[in-house]
Amino acid sequence: MKSITIIFLLLPLIGFSQITTDQKENALKIAHLIEQYSQAREAQDTVLLKEILTEDIDQLVSSGEWRNGISAAIEGMQRSTQGNPGTRTLKVEKIKYLSEDIALVDCRYIITSPNGAERNMWSSFLLIEKTGKWKISAIRNMNPSGAN
Repeated sequence: MKSITIIFLLLPLIGFSQITTDQKENALKIAHLIEQYSQAREAQDTVLLKEILTEDIDQLVSSGEWRNGISAAIEGMQRSTQGNPGTRTLKVEKIKYLSEDIALVDCRYIITSPNGAERNMWSSFLLIEKTGKWKISAIRNMNPSGAN
């Protein structure tokens, strides 16, 4: 269901922008990768996380903590998911291709706690493509202090 929602939300981006056919195909692959990341976080699926993250990933979270390398990133993600229960939603807002095999992806990041309170943030993902597969190389989570 989430995949259908993401594809539906990306259709205007894909259909009305002036991007190449390859970029349109990659946009769908990238949206799927972000969805996989979201699902892996929810399920604490370390096998999937190891498939979609690069070995040298680095992550800066909204608390200011740096997580360097795949082990530290996954350990921190598990700790964060356990310590901050709720539903995590990532909505792709923008994809900027820096080259054919590097993309910067900006997402709305919403954590809805069990009591219904929402924490609205942003996440940026730096993705690289190797051998036809996109992977997450860096993540930056931001908690805007002004209007978002």
